[in-house]
Amino acid sequence: MDKLERLQQQMSFLVEIDKLKTILRQSYVVHEHRRENDAEHTWHIALMAALLSEYADEELDLLRTVRMLLVHDLVEIDAGDTFAYDVTGHQDKLEREEKAAKRLFSILPEDQQKEYYELWKEYEDRQTPEARYALVMDRLQPMLQNVYTKGASWRKHGVTADQVIHRASVMKDASVQLHDFALRLIENAVKEGILLPGTESELT
Repeated sequence: MDKLERLQQQMSFLVEIDKLKTILRQSYVVHEHRRENDAEHTWHIALMAALLSEYADEELDLLRTVRMLLVHDLVEIDAGDTFAYDVTGHQDKLEREEKAAKRLFSILPEDQQKEYYELWKEYEDRQTPEARYALVMDRLQPMLQNVYTKGASWRKHGVTADQVIHRASVMKDASVQLHDFALRLIENAVKEGILLPGTESELT
């Protein structure tokens, strides 16, 4: 493959992933009443990862973490955004996203197909410090948005504290401090009436 052909493949990929800007999530942006898109979410958690890395419990390759976050939701171009608390949607989520990953990354030159697919798969498998820390960012960011939009997405979907606590529990695997911070956010959200209390009495 000559350089021009390689560059054309890379440009085709960049044009294709522009579609990420059209994929709407259930979370609302903080400063205006509209749903966030996947590209906005991706930018936000990539910056969060850099800013909050001091709270990671393990040594990180921060650049790898950021690169992982930049590709982790590209599959939603084909697979769509599966709402965190949509039980039915999660039944075939992995299958839909695996198919999407293979199509999207196949646009790239062969070496980069492998590199970027492996980054995406590493995030999904959650076996490395970088992947576990990246997941913390992905869990924390929607909580912040809900807190600062008075529970807009939580209230719309009838989400309870139990559900949010359960979803946040994996944060302990990478950052005890950020997990504890998340529990305080949940506790305060219940007190403020922007998150349904659920059935558990202790936020532990």
